[in-house]
Amino acid sequence: MIHRTVTPRSPRVIASGVLLLGSLAALTALCVLLRIPMADTLVYRAEGAAVVGGTDLYGFTVTEWNLPATYPPFAAILFVPTTWLPIPLLKIAFVVGNVALLALLVHLSLKFAGSSGARSRPWLPLAATAVGIWLEPVFQTLLFGQINLALACLVLWDLSRPEGAVGKGFALGIAAGVKLTPGFFVVYLLLIGRIRTAVTATASFIGTVLLGVLVLPAASVDFWTRRMFETARVGKVWIVDNQSLQGFLARALRIEEPGLLWAAPAVAVAVLGLWLARRAHRNGHTQWGLLTAAFTALLISPISWSHHWVWCVPLAALLLTERRLYLAAFVTLLFTARTQWLLPHDGDLDLQYPWWQQPLASPYPLFGLALLAYVGLRTGRSRRVSVPPQRATAADPNPARLGAPPGRRLGEFEDEPEGRSSQPRPTAN
Repeated sequence: MIHRTVTPRSPRVIASGVLLLGSLAALTALCVLLRIPMADTLVYRAEGAAVVGGTDLYGFTVTEWNLPATYPPFAAILFVPTTWLPIPLLKIAFVVGNVALLALLVHLSLKFAGSSGARSRPWLPLAATAVGIWLEPVFQTLLFGQINLALACLVLWDLSRPEGAVGKGFALGIAAGVKLTPGFFVVYLLLIGRIRTAVTATASFIGTVLLGVLVLPAASVDFWTRRMFETARVGKVWIVDNQSLQGFLARALRIEEPGLLWAAPAVAVAVLGLWLARRAHRNGHTQWGLLTAAFTALLISPISWSHHWVWCVPLAALLLTERRLYLAAFVTLLFTARTQWLLPHDGDLDLQYPWWQQPLASPYPLFGLALLAYVGLRTGRSRRVSVPPQRATAADPNPARLGAPPGRRLGEFEDEPEGRSSQPRPTAN
């Protein structure tokens, strides 16, 4: 059998490279012409300056939108290097860095999904990065100068490593120390029996808290006893920027604070999502288990700004790898459409949408709920395939005869026992 080799000069590689260069050129033009504010980058810089200058970390606001610091003190310590550059160079560094992180997230997502990626289809990561720039959560991350891509890369890289890998869980703990929501994955790890990884992540997180206490004792007391409970400090829950379950309910019910009308459904969704994630993992759908946990966290968080939904990248990669092309295309279209920004959203207009505009105002939470239903149907049965009685060797090119699902290499992301190898309104970050 003759195998066709994809060379770096193949038409697909060239076309994908041109597409990527075109996307980067368009992004650069938008950044220059629109003079994007990158408000969150300025908040990070102010946090770093507060650490250096010894001023009140949670007592300032910056930019014309009066944005405060909302992350734990450990994050402010990490932001100190942002004070070393003038603002124009800092903005350039964030844009370039986030594009590089997107490319890394695409690579990690394809690997996570079991795709051979750059080895057999070198054009695919190029094309995916070119398209990924225009996914609304990714573009908003670039627009605001956010850190969502960095956190997603940390979590996905860490939890995709083989069980028993040195320090697995450490990066997850660091991500939770910067922004609390990744801590939800620790609950997922406990439920699927990954005790060692969960303990490592918890210890890592505690380390970030202790470092914050050591360097910023007053700010640490302020944050952990008061600031972390002030949801209103982060932003209004009812604006279309908030694509969490609470944001959807606030707009649908036309009330600013849903209270128990949100808390009860959020608890139910959390229980359902974790149960589905655990069942998916136990049935051999390990990738779906992790993604279910990620999207459940986005749903139940009091505030999930639209740029938090960068987990659409590994989701699209998994659907693409499983050859569910129509679903992958739908996910790409949904997260590119920006329907929430097409609606009027000045002042309190977010609370006045008629019923038929609610799906346009809340596309992500509605999609997240639909995804849970899809996972329930998709992962209800085990995907493990027993090795047939005929002889099968590692050299056998047919993965089904080796007991591995088609489209995946044997041993990749297997379930092993523990111990074995349009510019929106800027909001607070």
